[in-house]
This record gives sequence, structure tokens and C-alpha cells, in this order.
Amino acid sequence: MKLVTFDAGRVGRLDGDQIVEFDCPDMRTYFELAGRVRESGEVVPLASARLRAPIVPKKFFHTAGNFREHHEDLVRVNWSHPVNKGIVFFQNVDAIVGPDEPVVYPPQLTNELDYELEMAIVIGKPGKFFSAEQAQDHIAGYLIFNDITARDIQRREMKSGVFSFSKAIDTFCPIGPWIVTADEVGDPHALDMELRVNGHVRQKSNTSKMSVSIPQLVAYHSPQTYSAGDLVTTGTIAGVAASMDDPFANYLKPGDVVEAEIEKLGVLRSPIVSWFDTYGEEPPSADSWV
Repeated sequence: MKLVTFDAGRVGRLDGDQIVEFDCPDMRTYFELAGRVRESGEVVPLASARLRAPIVPKKFFHTAGNFREHHEDLVRVNWSHPVNKGIVFFQNVDAIVGPDEPVVYPPQLTNELDYELEMAIVIGKPGKFFSAEQAQDHIAGYLIFNDITARDIQRREMKSGVFSFSKAIDTFCPIGPWIVTADEVGDPHALDMELRVNGHVRQKSNTSKMSVSIPQLVAYHSPQTYSAGDLVTTGTIAGVAASMDDPFANYLKPGDVVEAEIEKLGVLRSPIVSWFDTYGEEPPSADSWV
């Protein structure tokens, strides 16, 4: 089943080219009620609906370095710090945007805007301190996540060994286009992944290349306590702009369109839009004490 949030916060399920609406205030409530919600009786054509971010979680757990190929890619170009598995942090849920919503380029903060294709796991059942064997009971589904990152800010942050600001700026968290329930996905460790910028392939891999399995990831984060509807990311694959021989020729810029695709999960499309085109004025100066 594909679960969507659409228009002004309505939620439902896809049925072919239509959306069957749920009598439910939001997607997090849907998972808090374990999916035991009624249908409202309204059916909306998908073509006339405006898809939104499928869920705004209470907590958004980041995992970094889970694809060894990403770490090796950055080592090859002498990236400033290693990105080994085990780095974890929280995402800013207020930075979340949905499919086809713009990522706003903040030139006062960065000129090294990068993409990172990731899969996110949707937690359907609350819990804490459980094992990898028990983790499957807590996994409700999956969605696509594009971990937009300001690399220049990230390098400064990584001097302390952690990073957050570089990935948590407003609009830097596109997710979607919908949640695909675990039963429909089947084996989540056998899905092709591809990210394109203006139609050109930048990242291409498969979820089979994860170093740490999804049940292990979910169990690892469980001491931090899960709520229904929380998200856990899997880390990105090789091919980010920062790992290119000429990264500045590949960093994102206004006018670019990013398409993040994962087999069975769909395509998450994100246009990169200038500050002026978004707000109709030049960006304010950026205060910094770093």
C-alpha cells in the first residue's frame, strides 16, 4: 500500500490513479493508531491532488557512513574527514519538504550544495531497547530521502566529529513521494537506487551494499526511544558531488532539478530554486561566530 499526504494535510492511500482519503488528521496519527482508521468516503484523482511530504515525524534519526562505497569515494578525493559508519544525529523536522517542493539555495550560507540519495525507514510501532530480531515488528514502511548538504559548513562541523547544521537548513530535507508499506516492498536490501541531476545520473547503487542491515540500524537507534511515525535513514551511496574530481562543476545550483529514485518507492523530484525567486528579495547577511 502507498500512503500519501496531499492538498492541505489530507491523508489517504493510493488506489491506481486515485487517492482514497482516510478519516484521520495526519499521517503520524495514522501510525499511532496502527492504521486502524476509517475511510472518509472521499476519492480524489491523483492527477488533481497536490502531494505533500508524506509524514512529519516526531523524531528523524540520521545514520551516516552505512554504505562503504560512499566513504571510499570521499577518501579517493581526500575529503577532509572520514565518514565511517556509526555517526548518528537528528534531523530538523521543520526542514522537511515534499515532492516537487523547492529546495531554496541560500547563497549567504553556502556555495557547495550537494545531494545524497537515501532510503528512510518508517517506524510504525513505538518501542525502545529491542534487538535486531525484534526490529521487524517496528518497521511499517519506507520512503525516499534526499539529504541535501552544505559541504563547506559540513567540513567546519566535522572538526568536532559531528554534523547537523549543514543538513538541517530550511528546505534541505525532501522526502516522499509517498510511504510504501513494508509488505509491498518485500526485501528492502535488494532495491536499485539512482539519483539524477537534470537527467544525468550522478548516483547509482543498490540497497544490498549497506554495511549494516535495516533491522540492525533500527535496533541500534532504539535506546533513543521510538514513537510511531519516526524516521530512520540508511546513509547515502557513492557519487555525491563532493567526491567528484571537479566538485564545483557538480554542486547543485538554482535551476537544477534533482530526481531521487529507489526501486518500488517511486521518484522524489526536487527543483533547486534561488533565494530571490523564492522570496523576491536578496538574502539577508548570515551571522557567524565560527
